[in-house]
Amino acid sequence: MKKSMKIMLSASLATMCMLGAGMIANAYELNPEVKDVTPALMEASKVGVWSHVNPAMKNAPNKDAILVMTFGTTFTDTRNKTINAVEADIQKAHPNIPVFEAYTSHIIIDRVLAKEGIKKLTPEEAFDKLKAEGYTRIAVVSLDVIPGMEYSYDSIVTKMQKDRFKQITLATPLMYYQGTEGEPDQVVDFLKALSSQFPKMGKDDATLIMAHGTPHPGNAYYSVIQDRIAELGMKNVFVYSVEGRPNLEDVIPKLHANGVKHVTLMPIMMVAGDHANNDMAGDEEDSHKSILQREGFKVSTYIHGLGENSNIRALYVERANEAVDAFAK
Repeated sequence: MKKSMKIMLSASLATMCMLGAGMIANAYELNPEVKDVTPALMEASKVGVWSHVNPAMKNAPNKDAILVMTFGTTFTDTRNKTINAVEADIQKAHPNIPVFEAYTSHIIIDRVLAKEGIKKLTPEEAFDKLKAEGYTRIAVVSLDVIPGMEYSYDSIVTKMQKDRFKQITLATPLMYYQGTEGEPDQVVDFLKALSSQFPKMGKDDATLIMAHGTPHPGNAYYSVIQDRIAELGMKNVFVYSVEGRPNLEDVIPKLHANGVKHVTLMPIMMVAGDHANNDMAGDEEDSHKSILQREGFKVSTYIHGLGENSNIRALYVERANEAVDAFAK
């Protein structure tokens, strides 16, 4: 059995699969004393891969497609090594299902068009294309790292298309389950995959992994990451973010307290774009590298996106597998 098929909830409440208008991969079974299950209650109970089966199209033939949603990047080289590489791995895993792509950043879409003459599709445009070409079942795969604001957008734009297709499924992001109630700990899975690119560290060395950060409550995942780092015994590895908490200023006192002399900066973003090249590794006085150097640390930078790590790409392939496996049999 595929690993993706084994990802089921085993909470004190049973796992169930709802069919019809709201089929989903996982959901908590409601207490039998609940007699009138409202649509809102049904929606709130959904966990994991989201799926919608459209009863109005039940007799339509199955024509499947995978749609990869990504924020995108204007950096051509890293795009080829990351986003395109993940899509190629997903296509290899599903040779009989074509893989399509959508960029969620309209700014990046405009810049790529102006700079390279390449027209990237918005999610809405991609869904229109799939509809026009006769696809009836769409597995949406998000390249987001955590379920934050960008993943919320992926979810909303996908759900708005649910009545146009026979079935739509939406995969979870790279990290979703946290090892509670029998669920897999995808944060640990992520860190084990990421650690394959960590430098060899001595007692005076530290590795700082730079996340994006978000005002969304999903920012709390970074605290979970730091907790799992400690559980795994990863000494002097710290997560910080560009636009959330913890930030670099939160981490610097810990580096001094631990006697760190040398720091390696490493992004945990799909691509090594503007944040990695400029905010993290730039020569400007407000870059993270410059700030740490003024604090007395020697600084090395690892400017590679997550998509360059084959172990990370394998986790995204698992997410795609889960979305495809959620198609009604």
